[in-house]
Amino acid sequence: MDLRKLKTLIDLVSESNVSELEITEAEGKVRIVKGQPVVVQAAPVSAPMPAAPAPVAAATAPAPAAPEPPAGHIVKSPMVGTFYRASSPGAKAFVEVGSQVKAGETICIIEAMKILNEIETDKAGTITQILCENGQAVEYGQPLFVIA
Repeated sequence: MDLRKLKTLIDLVSESNVSELEITEAEGKVRIVKGQPVVVQAAPVSAPMPAAPAPVAAATAPAPAAPEPPAGHIVKSPMVGTFYRASSPGAKAFVEVGSQVKAGETICIIEAMKILNEIETDKAGTITQILCENGQAVEYGQPLFVIA
């Protein structure tokens, strides 16, 4: 890929809402990722450094409690990808809160690398919570559903 074309692609990515672009051609592969601008402020050289503040006594208020994990069996994501509740945009969701499921039943789809992977439950029961939104990016091991 010639330098002019590469510069044009970089300019297009920087001026658009696209955060990442990957192009593969016979000559090779180019990946452009738009990062967040970094703002660095330099302190004036002639200004004296302020003294460190004196330590403050610890507050007596209790620390906030960690959120309680949902009660029941948690179905976690087996991969990184995009979570979908239905097989297509207009289709009915595989499960809703209150749905009865059997072990091995498909409960959602996770799209990873343009492949739609059907995710099956490993336990029978009732869906009590759906912890992800349709179209949300999910991580490996992220809780998806709670089954009672």
